[in-house]
Amino acid sequence: MKKTILFSAFLAVFGISSAQNTAHIPQLGKDKIDDVIAAMTLEEKVYLLMGLGENNWLNPPTGEKTVIIAGEAGLTWAIPRLGITPSVLTDGPAGLRIESHPEGLNFTRYCTAFPTATALASTWNPEMVETVGKAMGNEVLEYGSDVLLAPAINIHRNPLCGRNFEYYSEDPFVVGKLASAMVRGLQSNGVGTSLKHFVANNIETNRNSINEVISQRALREIYLRGFEMVVKEAQPWTVMSSYNRVNGFYTSENYDLLTTILRDEWKFKGMVMSDWWGGKDAVAQMKAGNDLLMPGCTQREELLTALKNKIIDIKVIDRNLKRILTFILKTPRFKGYAYSNKPDLKAHALVSHNAATEGMVLLKNDKNTLPFNNVKRVALFGKTSYRFIAGGTGSGEVNYESASTINESFESNGYKVAKPLEAIYKQFIDTITQKAKPENRKFVVDFHAELPLSKEQIDSQVKNADIGIITIGRNAGEGSDRSVADFSLTDTEKQLIREVSEAFHAANKKVVVVLNIGGVIATSDWRDYPDAILLAWQTGQEGANAIVDILKGKVNPSGKLPMSFPMSYSDVPSAKTFPGEPADNPINAVYNEGIYVGYRYYETFKIPTAYEFGYGLSYTQFEYSNIRLSSKEFNNELTIMVTVKNTGKKEGKETVELYLHAPNTEIEKPVQELKGFAKTKLLKPGESQELSFTLDARSLASFWTNVSSWVAEKGHYEVRIGASSKDIRLTAGFTLPQTMVVEKVHDVLYPNRPVTDLTPSTK
Repeated sequence: MKKTILFSAFLAVFGISSAQNTAHIPQLGKDKIDDVIAAMTLEEKVYLLMGLGENNWLNPPTGEKTVIIAGEAGLTWAIPRLGITPSVLTDGPAGLRIESHPEGLNFTRYCTAFPTATALASTWNPEMVETVGKAMGNEVLEYGSDVLLAPAINIHRNPLCGRNFEYYSEDPFVVGKLASAMVRGLQSNGVGTSLKHFVANNIETNRNSINEVISQRALREIYLRGFEMVVKEAQPWTVMSSYNRVNGFYTSENYDLLTTILRDEWKFKGMVMSDWWGGKDAVAQMKAGNDLLMPGCTQREELLTALKNKIIDIKVIDRNLKRILTFILKTPRFKGYAYSNKPDLKAHALVSHNAATEGMVLLKNDKNTLPFNNVKRVALFGKTSYRFIAGGTGSGEVNYESASTINESFESNGYKVAKPLEAIYKQFIDTITQKAKPENRKFVVDFHAELPLSKEQIDSQVKNADIGIITIGRNAGEGSDRSVADFSLTDTEKQLIREVSEAFHAANKKVVVVLNIGGVIATSDWRDYPDAILLAWQTGQEGANAIVDILKGKVNPSGKLPMSFPMSYSDVPSAKTFPGEPADNPINAVYNEGIYVGYRYYETFKIPTAYEFGYGLSYTQFEYSNIRLSSKEFNNELTIMVTVKNTGKKEGKETVELYLHAPNTEIEKPVQELKGFAKTKLLKPGESQELSFTLDARSLASFWTNVSSWVAEKGHYEVRIGASSKDIRLTAGFTLPQTMVVEKVHDVLYPNRPVTDLTPSTK
């Protein structure tokens, strides 16, 4: 009895009743989420609303080690007494990004470097992209992560954006279809994705503060459309708000963006997290529906003070917590998955290889230079021939085990590489690397100027080879944009292409240029010199092997451009306004080109391009025929059928593109817009395949700002079936008898300063 009295007194001193001590403590997964939230202290609620933060990785409030996977981007807070486990968030648009040799681990954890998004988009093959997603997601699962911070799907508005290699296309339809496939593939493993960066993270310069002024129509038709498609078609577990402001407001603090559009209009069911240190006002972020603040820790006192002073309603906090807990319930870590640390890297390397070959684009092939014919010896020019660029820098990096260089791939395929030339370049690369600081050696060669060769050095290599191959490399990454100078080839690079071409042509030998790049570059001022040009992109750890497969003809290239290559940078519609104003330290970026991004601009305004959107050559030829429409009058849906035949001598795949020319009476529209695409199977010579496309009412509609609606205008529509945006092979027409309001939406995201969109009538 005495012990019982003393224990009761102890509980009373600390304000704890005996009833409380014996009361049931709700557990996540066993009890209702609302009950779990009700059982939290105020401090626990605030802690769960944000990640642990970099400062807390080293010195967490609990005193416990919080790094679960070395190299992780972040963690969510754990509350063990309520059964709430942490969740691991890792980078990886091109593959899982974790440390390979963390302290205390007695084995390595390599990941597969897959092709970057520009290369995946160039496949125009959702099935292929989904396969890549499945392989990538398996590594996420087996290395103990819960969410891959991918895919990144911002529009290629301007070729100088430093993160374009992480993004897919200048066209939102391509973005939406391929990123949806990526999300489905990744999430088929029971892990999550984070669709990013929502929205309009198209500029890296001053990305944490720049205000992007965009008309409502351009936002709806170009910049939001891809996100809308992925949310509706694939339901990613999470969406990541971007750093930038749009029309005056930080995206992570914008209720109309994160709640009105994302949740109310698109019916998004998942969790929204901020980009790392994105936004300024934690209270505004909570109210807007930005559920999780990453990397966290810095805003805790701010939120606790706001709650104490009744600046924010606890109901808002509880709403966001419910979304976070709903997310945690789905994670492998919460479910107790015993990850192996042993994904099938060999199988994934094969997936990466297949995607790399399918994503490469043959830009030029005069007189059937490719595939190789009687080529046994190769002379490899350009530093990138000996230092292949697998991917970009920043959060898009992957710690893979190895990647062959182009010279190594040639040798492993039985070709003889000109050794005197190889020795020159290897010495050059070694010198650059040795002079660099250890932390810079990984990418120092990528960003170093090309090695100038004398005419004598070039001429002396002709006798050592049956063909000359020049590799041009470019790299970039998050945090900064490319320069106009980086868009063009340097004088040294152009001189190298010209003099190698002249020397080999004088000996009746051919020259091929390989572009190992992450984004668009200038080609019009040098492309006439070589006999063939292969756009190899940054195609992951298997990229160099894939290049050789295509050059020698083991694989027939089938990639096509998901963006336009302009004749010069000055032809880009946003060239005069990128990155923003003032130019030396931009505050605002006015998107006054409106909806006229990429091919929408070049074709409507009749601006020549070096290589148009959707362009790509093959080693065979394809014939399009027998176009058929299910009806001559549109009634909710329309089906288009077309037959594709391989009329050449080699097996190959063909991407068929459907463009729609719409009436231009009530509002101005681009001359045509992509509304569908399909890729054939591998067709043998003489083999045919029938492809089908479906147009729904939304396919016909444009966004009418004055009524905040998607409207399909009555009149005659022309279906255009093409091999590219300019190579239209077949056409057919149908009518819409009455103007149709397809969808009414909210009148939100109005620009905070005047913006007059470019139109054909005002140019």
